[in-house]
Amino acid sequence: MIDAYEDPGTPDARGGWYYLWWLVRCQPGRSLAGALLGSSWLTLMAGTPYMMARAVDDGLVPGDMAVLAGWTAAIFVLGAVNSWISIMRHRTMTRVRMDAYFRTIKVVVGHAVRLGAELPRRGGVGEVVTIGVGDVHTIAQALTVVGPGVGAVVVYAVVAGLLLPISPLLTGVVLLGVPVVALLAGPPARRLQGRETEYRERQSVLTARIGDLAGGLRVLNGLGGKGLFADAFRRDSQHLRAQGYRVGAIASWVQALGVGLPTVYLAVVTWLAARSAAQGDITVGQLVSVYGYVAVLVGPVAFFVDMGYELSRGVVAARRVVRLLRTPPEPDTGTEHPPAEPAVLHDPESGVRVRPGRLQALVGASPTETTAVVDRLGRYVASDVTWGGVRLDAVPLPEVRARILVADNDADLFEGSLTDVLTGGANVPHRGAGLHQICGCRRAGATSHEPPAPADAHPTPPPDAHIAQALHAAAAGDIVQGLPTGLDSPIDANARNLSGGQRQRVRLARALLTDPEILLAVEPTSALDAHTESLVAERLRTAREGRTTLLTTTSPLMLARADEVIYLVDGKVAATGTHEELLEDAPGYRTLVARDADEEIAR
Repeated sequence: MIDAYEDPGTPDARGGWYYLWWLVRCQPGRSLAGALLGSSWLTLMAGTPYMMARAVDDGLVPGDMAVLAGWTAAIFVLGAVNSWISIMRHRTMTRVRMDAYFRTIKVVVGHAVRLGAELPRRGGVGEVVTIGVGDVHTIAQALTVVGPGVGAVVVYAVVAGLLLPISPLLTGVVLLGVPVVALLAGPPARRLQGRETEYRERQSVLTARIGDLAGGLRVLNGLGGKGLFADAFRRDSQHLRAQGYRVGAIASWVQALGVGLPTVYLAVVTWLAARSAAQGDITVGQLVSVYGYVAVLVGPVAFFVDMGYELSRGVVAARRVVRLLRTPPEPDTGTEHPPAEPAVLHDPESGVRVRPGRLQALVGASPTETTAVVDRLGRYVASDVTWGGVRLDAVPLPEVRARILVADNDADLFEGSLTDVLTGGANVPHRGAGLHQICGCRRAGATSHEPPAPADAHPTPPPDAHIAQALHAAAAGDIVQGLPTGLDSPIDANARNLSGGQRQRVRLARALLTDPEILLAVEPTSALDAHTESLVAERLRTAREGRTTLLTTTSPLMLARADEVIYLVDGKVAATGTHEELLEDAPGYRTLVARDADEEIAR
């Protein structure tokens, strides 16, 4: 199977069928072994009726016990050998399916990382979740056709060849029967493919909506819109359920045909064989062999129908993967060199200037305004931002990501030990090291354009001293002390076993641990109480001494310790100065900060 560190390869994204064939080509030896073992398994099953016919005609009918015993022993040996082949076939096909499963996961996750922060804007989050929940399993299951599928075709031809000396009529019925079954089962299978495609589309949209609702539930509740969105979600869920029933109805017909048609088809073969035996056209042994061949063909014929069903579902799932893979990242055409020394980061649209070596605070009446500025400064949206006089979008994106860090207050926290959550499993960088050494700082993949680690890269544990410094600066030491095994304590996905304030401090500690040249932190203390926020404000200034830092906040505790406060009105710089200067000279700023101070007292 594919190794965890192995490059999954470049998928064939021309279509669903091409993608499935690429998964087969990625493991040619294993696929060939599965086809050979599947063919041998089913073919040897067809050998048993042949031996039974010989045992009856050559041993039982003439009364030759030695011949009968010999054929009986041969049947036993054949069964034992075929049992071993069946075990090996199952193991091989399990590996084929697991390789396709994990290879698809790696391809999808890798492309999602390359898209990075563009993924939510392109509406692909629900698509990724839907692929991960069900489509990868469906794709893997479709690769069963490689083993038993090929074997079914082979044994079908072998049985037809064995029947030819017995009865040309039976041979003709066998050869014509499967095309008739395929013609009867084909239209429902094509209809199922269309209905399932529509169902998957609805499921993806609803999955994305679940994520949006979960993330904004508190806001919706505060605005009184929870009931409205709950009603809309309920209606969409009912529509999806109804669509699922329609898919299930067609799937039940396909599966019923998969069982019923082979049964009718093989009953016809059995009836013709019995009639031929009654008329004396075939011997008793041949009749026994025909019954055995019919029993052997039950599986392959049923599998032909089931194979069409699984392939139909697999192609639908593969098309979803291909559609995601066809979503290209924003092109990185940057060729300019970034500033060699710390330089001013300037956003012409708002007038904000992030000055090197200073702790600045960005204040606005709406968080949307300040977040939009940070997105432009961090190059997460198209803009005319300059860095030391050079357009930011003219600098190669890896250079930007290595020196400028946007730390969201809702950035993802991945499952693992607290040490892994803080470091992303990488070495802790020293002063001046790049952001590319630590992942997960920006929601939806801040380091999305960084090259993957080499296959033999096994990160070593970082020095605890650097982690302790970052935790101290974020006032998060009590979190470590409160966990059962300290830094080795397990943290759930998105740190669900921590409180909101604890999660925010862990995110801040992780950002400080990267020690970026420019840190753009979005509301880093919004969920903290006044006492803890005061500690963070004091320690953050010390931790970022001489480094460029911009915080978006309206907290007086944070603003009082900033070298400069930038006050926005309608997304434009309205005033700049220290906290005390703006309190005296900017009435709007004074009103905004006073309101926030009242909220802090209430907390």
